[in-house]
Amino acid sequence: MIRVVALTKSIATATHRVDILKGIQFDVPRGQFVAIMGPSGSGKSTLLGLLAGLDSPTSGQILLDGDDITGLEEDKLAVLRGRKIGFVFQSYHLIPTLTAEENVLLPYELVGDASSNGSQGRARAAELLDSVGLLERRDHYPVQLSGGEQQRVALARAFMVRPPILMADEPTGNLDSQNGQHILDLLISLNRREGTTLVLVTHDAALAGQADRRITLRDGRIVSDE
Repeated sequence: MIRVVALTKSIATATHRVDILKGIQFDVPRGQFVAIMGPSGSGKSTLLGLLAGLDSPTSGQILLDGDDITGLEEDKLAVLRGRKIGFVFQSYHLIPTLTAEENVLLPYELVGDASSNGSQGRARAAELLDSVGLLERRDHYPVQLSGGEQQRVALARAFMVRPPILMADEPTGNLDSQNGQHILDLLISLNRREGTTLVLVTHDAALAGQADRRITLRDGRIVSDE
């Protein structure tokens, strides 16, 4: 589902070049749950951003479900992201002027799905909100929801268009341990139900221990893959 070949990412400063990722290479089969670990500055969030097509590598190749994203024009990349990638951020990124249901429906609208305003889209949104325990709060705005509830809405939104790949960047980082574990349990449950390939960045060893596989970065290189 994911193939990464000789991936590098460098940035130039006024005085020198900083190599953030150095020859990263791995494959992820369909349906696998992979945790990417490493200390701050190891390159794990940079790697996730590249995998999601949110940034461009300096060199190397990334294939998602057979599509090479490294050379795509931005408009084609945006379409591919909308249809193939769900993303869960640490800070939720809900739109404050939309209700929980409207936030969950948003990916349908972004990919131009004809059913986004019809019964099929609303039924899918209701199914997902119910699965995260928020169906009765579908008409609430983000400001009316707790942090844990907002992240549950964000989870439902990420699965809305049944993306084959889900990426999560420290999805429990802004939550207390109880809410964080609840979000992780929901994420794993939804992931298994939907058959999604999950790539999760975390610094939490206990969280990573629940993954099928752990890739550890240090100084921009893979130091373990188990």
